[in-house]
Amino acid sequence: MRNRLLSLLLWVCVGVSTAMLHGADEPNAAVAPEQAPEAASRTASPKVDQTTELLEHVVDSILARFDVDSDENTPTRYAISAGILLVTFLLRRVLTSIVFSVLGRLASKTETTLDDKLFASLRTPTAMLVVVIGGVGAMKALKLSDSVDQTLGYVYTVAFSLVLFWILFAAFNTVLDHLNSVAQQRQMGVAAFMPWIKKTLIVIFFIVGALLTAQSLGADVKAFLAGLGIGGLAFALAAQDTLSNVFGSVVVAIDQPFKVGETVQIGPHIGTVEDIGLRSTKIRTLGKSLLTIPNKTVAAEAVTNLSRFTARRVEQTIGLTYNTKAGQLEEVVDEIRKIIATDDGVDPTSPIVQFSSFGASSLDIFVVYLTRTADFAEHLRVKQRINLAIMRSVEGRGLSFAFPTQTIQLEGPLLERYLEERKNGGSGTRDQRT
Repeated sequence: MRNRLLSLLLWVCVGVSTAMLHGADEPNAAVAPEQAPEAASRTASPKVDQTTELLEHVVDSILARFDVDSDENTPTRYAISAGILLVTFLLRRVLTSIVFSVLGRLASKTETTLDDKLFASLRTPTAMLVVVIGGVGAMKALKLSDSVDQTLGYVYTVAFSLVLFWILFAAFNTVLDHLNSVAQQRQMGVAAFMPWIKKTLIVIFFIVGALLTAQSLGADVKAFLAGLGIGGLAFALAAQDTLSNVFGSVVVAIDQPFKVGETVQIGPHIGTVEDIGLRSTKIRTLGKSLLTIPNKTVAAEAVTNLSRFTARRVEQTIGLTYNTKAGQLEEVVDEIRKIIATDDGVDPTSPIVQFSSFGASSLDIFVVYLTRTADFAEHLRVKQRINLAIMRSVEGRGLSFAFPTQTIQLEGPLLERYLEERKNGGSGTRDQRT
């Protein structure tokens, strides 16, 4: 009995190899005449892909070698089915433990990391494909009724479609992730929109996969697509806002006014971009709340990217009191110009310092300059350093900064009336107000 089982396993392996090499070219050579009814029942099953047809030839070759011509499930059929399952799991083990390990070592020697990621992502779905093929082959070795065989035909088609779709999706997703990482490393503008592009392509990939699976099951996909054309107008009207947001996201992807992680001002809203989606863009506001803005609004509003400053501008007015002499004012202007021009944090070609106007309560000095850095915190430090130096210069000359003041002068009848009222009140003092 033990020798019989070993012989059975050996013939299963030989049968699989022989059928794989010659079964596709000579599909009827290995089928015994007695098995014509069984082959005919399989032909009446739903349309399956070429992999299922090849498995039929493999199983028929194995059954012919063991002279299995019974229309019932004999112990030999069960043994062959179990042997196919055993070979399947052994092949799966070899594939995942040895073949992919060797491929991984070879990929590690290349310059690109794409092949490493591909082999790692394809290991599990490829192993599952082997299991599905072996499971289908084991079922084909058994004698089943026409109704069960027909039902399993649909199951085989869906199983093969899902596994192949899984393999393609794993490879597709890995390539997109690799392109995203390359774009981020090279700081390309498209890097901010790679998540959006990935979502769009994955949705299209799933739709195409579902349509292909439905077509393999016998569905009339062409009629379905034609029906979409009829209902397209109604769908467009019903989903007008959604389509507007989708087209808005396309505009954002083309213009690339910002990317994830940058601080922007969209209309009245200021925040850091956290996600760019098909329908909306999410920003984290200064108050740490999450704001969702429809993409059609983003495309229509003026967008200010606060993270792309090349330099920051300082513009301010310094007011001195009116008791400042002309010579002193001229010296202060020259000193302020020198302080700004010699500061390491200021662009030396940018300073503008001029006595600009006679204000309502001050002599106004107009000051403009650009800081070298675009960093807001460093910009404030430079501005503070210069302001303190200006204060020391003004105080060192005994001058003062002006602040809003008002002088009230009483004359004529109004002054006489005021003095009369003070006199009648018994006050011997006179108030002088300036």
